[in-house]
Amino acid sequence: MEGLTISVGILAVLIFVALAFDFMNGFHDGANSISTIVATGVLTPKQAVLFAAFFNFAALWVFQLKVAATIGKGTVEPAFVDYYVIFGALCGALIWNLITWYYGIPSSSSHALIGGLVGATVAKAGGLTPIVWSGFAKILVFIVVSPFVGFMLGGLLMVLVAWVFRNKTPAQVRRWFNYAQIFTSGAYSLAHGGNDAQKTIGIIWLLLISAGAATTDVATLPNWVIYACYLSIAWGTYLGGWRIVKTMGTKITKLNSVSGSCASMGGALSLGLATLGGIPVSTTHTITGAIAGAGAAHNMKRVRWDISINLAVAWILTIPASGLIAAIFWWLGTLFM
Repeated sequence: MEGLTISVGILAVLIFVALAFDFMNGFHDGANSISTIVATGVLTPKQAVLFAAFFNFAALWVFQLKVAATIGKGTVEPAFVDYYVIFGALCGALIWNLITWYYGIPSSSSHALIGGLVGATVAKAGGLTPIVWSGFAKILVFIVVSPFVGFMLGGLLMVLVAWVFRNKTPAQVRRWFNYAQIFTSGAYSLAHGGNDAQKTIGIIWLLLISAGAATTDVATLPNWVIYACYLSIAWGTYLGGWRIVKTMGTKITKLNSVSGSCASMGGALSLGLATLGGIPVSTTHTITGAIAGAGAAHNMKRVRWDISINLAVAWILTIPASGLIAAIFWWLGTLFM
């Protein structure tokens, strides 16, 4: 490949690591897509992961690459990024994901990647100069906004369902929502794939820009990058993250087919709108808020607010923790790569 500023070998290794992160993203966050449908027994775990993986990949044909553009050129200045920065960013995100997966904490893979990218870039620059504050500030704001929007939509949908089905028996409602939940989980999986796969696309795009293999024009992004990222996240979702399914599906609140459907649809609407707007939000934050909102609308006492608070603390720590790990690996990369 002519015009490359780094060796083909290093470029290939970093793309592999990026796809490994994408796989881990699906493995880690795939639980968000299927937690409600598994918790309510509508589909078996095996059926649910296959279902979610299909819709993760199908998002490729639904959403434009607006989120990828935000990651690729709207978080840090591309001029400051080199392969050491990408290496540090990916290592920071991967290690934080593994730590939170091990302890069953549904943290945000998205924010781990963003924190890693910012941390490694800041470490290289020795200051905050490379941060594109208009984009990064939007991401920070949505740490609070996305779970709140999910909470409100999940709760409002529960209220709407209670009014629409007020004259139906519980058995009739349950039978209808056993089918409705399949639709809502599919919608959430579609939105999850559309938002999260694009974050890795954005990282690989940034890597190709720094390597001289692409420009900031999306037309120069090879199609194989897009297909590979969607396939990786779908495969990770298929293998699943069962530790996190337990937290999302049973510990925050007790779900049934109605509240599970409202939570999934609330999360899907929040994610879909964010993806259309090019905002890389956390799918974890969104679905957690939607689950809590659906549970609170049914009965405030059914929500484990102590669990929700612990999750919120983990969310706040994600960007600085992954950023610190990324800065360490950036330094190690400059020594040994």
